[in-house]
Amino acid sequence: MPSANDDIAASYDRWAATYDIDANQTRELAGAVLRQQNLKLAACNVIEIGCGTGRNTQWLIEHGAQVVALDFSAGMLRLAKDRVRSPPVRFVQHDINRAWPTADASADLVIAVLVLEHIKELRPVFAEAARTLRRDGELFICELHPFRQISGRQAEFTDPETGEVERVAACLHDVSEYVNTGVGLRLELLHLGEWRDSGARPNDLPRLLSIHFRKEIPL
Repeated sequence: MPSANDDIAASYDRWAATYDIDANQTRELAGAVLRQQNLKLAACNVIEIGCGTGRNTQWLIEHGAQVVALDFSAGMLRLAKDRVRSPPVRFVQHDINRAWPTADASADLVIAVLVLEHIKELRPVFAEAARTLRRDGELFICELHPFRQISGRQAEFTDPETGEVERVAACLHDVSEYVNTGVGLRLELLHLGEWRDSGARPNDLPRLLSIHFRKEIPL
């Protein structure tokens, strides 16, 4: 029997053909937020979870990173491999709920952009990030803000074959859950950001949440 993760992967397979051309304010803002971070990418080993069509992977490579890019959608990965044809990146089809195919203390940076809303339990994913990060390694996540989810928003697209709007299954995680899960795994909170659209009013809900952690040096 197909699992919920299989259903989400199948949704992204159907979305892949139009993902890069659909108007998508959340995707565009998330990319802009990532690029505003002071991430030291030159000669940096990065694990990118939920790489999608490789939009951010390409940017990471252009800034000198070496990337292991994971995604469970075969359709998304096909497009990512077509976009990024560069030796410093290795694409792997993988469900990030399971142990990652990466060695202990092998990464300087783990990045998750618009992926954790589809994860039921955060701790196993954060634990894998903590395992694979080196001392002083960093975890950066950028997700749909839980306030937006509470207001009824979630990832959705128009199926190009049926013309119907399909909402991708999502899980709600409070800001405190993100923060406390990281802190509980000895990840030091460096910065928390809440991001609104350009021109948004002060009382408009933020669209995105970003959290930047650093792996603490053991005592």
